[in-house]
Amino acid sequence: MSDKLYTYPIDKLLKWILSDLENDKVFGITKSLFFTPNVNDPFRLKRYDQLLETPIGVAAGPHTQLSHNIILSWLMGARYIELKTVQTLDELEVTKPCIDMVDEGYNCEWSQELKIHQSFDEYLNAWIIIHLLKDKFGWQSDEAGFIFNLSVGYNLEGIKNPNVQWFFEKMNDSSKELELKIDQIATFYPRARDVKIPVRISDNITLSTMHGCPPEEIERIVEYLITERKLHTAVKLNPTLLGSEKIREILNSKLEYEIVVPDEAFKHDLKWSEAIDMIKRLLALAEEHGVEFGLKLTNTLESLNSTELLPQKENMVYMSGRALHPISINLASKLQKQFEGKLDISFSAGVDAFNVAETLACNLKPITI
Repeated sequence: MSDKLYTYPIDKLLKWILSDLENDKVFGITKSLFFTPNVNDPFRLKRYDQLLETPIGVAAGPHTQLSHNIILSWLMGARYIELKTVQTLDELEVTKPCIDMVDEGYNCEWSQELKIHQSFDEYLNAWIIIHLLKDKFGWQSDEAGFIFNLSVGYNLEGIKNPNVQWFFEKMNDSSKELELKIDQIATFYPRARDVKIPVRISDNITLSTMHGCPPEEIERIVEYLITERKLHTAVKLNPTLLGSEKIREILNSKLEYEIVVPDEAFKHDLKWSEAIDMIKRLLALAEEHGVEFGLKLTNTLESLNSTELLPQKENMVYMSGRALHPISINLASKLQKQFEGKLDISFSAGVDAFNVAETLACNLKPITI
């Protein structure tokens, strides 16, 4: 199997899905396992004044680069779809293997593996096909019921480069490309012309910044997204914000993980007082510009590479999964106490079938995996 990602044209992708559906499955998953929305579901919610049929979604990552993964996650109940972070440098050699998932997870990848124009094309393909499937299954309503959440990084200079600016414009208005794709699909699926598909793919974004990104740079980027792009904006924070003493107490003393978080990870990340002041300013700025501002908890935790699978040339790796959960929950609690429970916090850290209900009960939503 190749370690490169290959895109798939929308006509072939839709034909594949339609052919699978004749046998009551899609991509090998039987139709009986699909999530069927119900207007009486008690867990429905509004986000950015849009309906989410479930509070569950997929976090921005390698899995949300390709359209078929996005489509399948939607079929299985994900309604908050965090699209993979794009950046101006879109011709990178990603170290492989780059992900190790045994108990806690580790990775050493940090950017999209596609060109920006390919990323847009994948997101648009998924956007179109999900709307067509909603129609085919008779799951029609006045609202989409799902949200595509943009993600960009990793500094303001790169975000202002022409290729990322082009991406912003296309995600805001995909009319030209959408029309061409519908013309292509309609040759074998005429119903496509009758389905209402918005040309704006997303009006909201999560900012992903590199570990060690200066606080003033984070704030400048969010200010740009709010004031210039008029996007509902969340900023993803690093778990190091909880502090070295608390993190080591949880990970090493209480849970007895042999995870080593070096001092430098805490030194170069955002500090508590800086974060609180920044959040207050950005909440006021968002209100002034008529958009919403919130947080995403959390990014991965920078740690020393002690894995057997990931290349040893990667000194630092980024921890996720089960071990990240208690750290991020404690950070969410600390932040909400500081802001009297009024913060909008989306959550992604080691949530599974066994703790998802309790996590939702903490008013952390949507939850992504």
